[in-house]
Amino acid sequence: MAKLKNIIKQLSNDDYEQIYKSLADSNAEKSADLLRYMHQEQLSDAKVMEKLKVNTNAYYTLRSRLNQKIEEHLLAQIESPRTDLLRKVANINEIVFTKKRTIAITTLKTLEKQLLDYDLSNELMIVYKTLKKLHATSPEHFTYSQLYNKHVAYTLAVDEVESLLSDYFKKYGIYSFSDDDTDKMKLSLLMKEVHNKCKMHASDHSHRLYIYQSCVNIFHRLFVEPDDETFEEDNLEPIEDIFNKVDSIFSDYEKDTIYFHLNIVFQLLRLEYYNHYKLYRKAEKYFEDVNDSIGSLLSCYNLYTFPSRFLFTKLERHNRLGTQHDMYEENKGLFLEFEPDRQNIPQYVTYVAYRALCCFYAEKYEEAVRWINNLLNDISLKKYPYVHLEIKLLLAIQYCILKDSDLFSQLMNSIQRQIRLLGKETCIHVVLFSKILKTANQTNRADRETKIRGFMDKLKKTYWTGFCLTKYIKLDDDFIKRVL
Repeated sequence: MAKLKNIIKQLSNDDYEQIYKSLADSNAEKSADLLRYMHQEQLSDAKVMEKLKVNTNAYYTLRSRLNQKIEEHLLAQIESPRTDLLRKVANINEIVFTKKRTIAITTLKTLEKQLLDYDLSNELMIVYKTLKKLHATSPEHFTYSQLYNKHVAYTLAVDEVESLLSDYFKKYGIYSFSDDDTDKMKLSLLMKEVHNKCKMHASDHSHRLYIYQSCVNIFHRLFVEPDDETFEEDNLEPIEDIFNKVDSIFSDYEKDTIYFHLNIVFQLLRLEYYNHYKLYRKAEKYFEDVNDSIGSLLSCYNLYTFPSRFLFTKLERHNRLGTQHDMYEENKGLFLEFEPDRQNIPQYVTYVAYRALCCFYAEKYEEAVRWINNLLNDISLKKYPYVHLEIKLLLAIQYCILKDSDLFSQLMNSIQRQIRLLGKETCIHVVLFSKILKTANQTNRADRETKIRGFMDKLKKTYWTGFCLTKYIKLDDDFIKRVL
């Protein structure tokens, strides 16, 4: 919410009037009122909701749509001159065939400067190709030939790095399921390939390649090979320095539409960076902005990061603050327009697990069951047996609390068979959690609570680095009360 308020406060009077008029003309009165309250009055969220006569869920939806409307307006201001430039590039042949050579060259050189400001390498290729032709008999022909060749190579490099980024985060999804050393090595090789591609064009001082490299570099050093677990830390650029340099690039190229959108990716990375080092007060500065944008991040940013990871960070945060019960209602507004991609299995599983855990916190156990069963019906998890085991264990917790003995027994038998196939030593936390649930289900035992506490103490001493949902369930008196 802080981000939205700050943006609105910084709007010029013209921008404010245009956005307000657009909302009013489109019958979005409540959004227009929300804009007015935030622009003209210092009101708390509770007071704004009272004035608008809306509940928390509707308020999240309103502010999300208002934020989107403001972004569209600001983006249109960026797009307008950019669109004019693209139109001029499309008309280059018209300039060449209808204008005198000197006028055509002057026009193209002016266009070159404008395209450099926007870092439009594809369009620069066309300009340099044309300038090369116009200087066919001039000594400058060589200069423009070199510039043309350089931008062809640079454009190909950007395309290759974008593909490597996409491949990296796709493979990270698989690694998040497996925690396998081979998958980890593949990620390290991809990161090195990105680094080498960018190093080849270091002489070009390419800020775009640096931004793309930073996306994967920071993420890798937080979630795959953390700096505090490697011995090469002294040879690496400090992450804080990377953030500062990225901020400087975004400031210098504020007209760039890709950077306009990638800003939220680096806010997410900052949040994860501070969270990783337990600097929670600093992380809080970015939480609200990222949280408000999570639907968009999950839908549109999978080529540049792995946004699903934030859902687990969010669970950790709410468990730490003791506010885990708040997420259920909040989700209704945050994911109102989000449609999960069922072919992106790591994202889909993570999203459903998050929603089911939020239902668990809110004591909506039957809804949690529906989320999990729909997931199991939609996709096959045979390729990911440990993930399948975790999902089934989460479902078993709901059946245990609901006292559905038949479904609980069937599911526990399935879990036991899978544990035997995988080996107890590879999933000891599942074995211990299963014992907790089975003990809770033995209603004729007088020492159930004592036995459960014993298993809980053992479980808290186990360490598991792979995909593990049960670590987001607080093993406390409240949990014991629920399962009993």
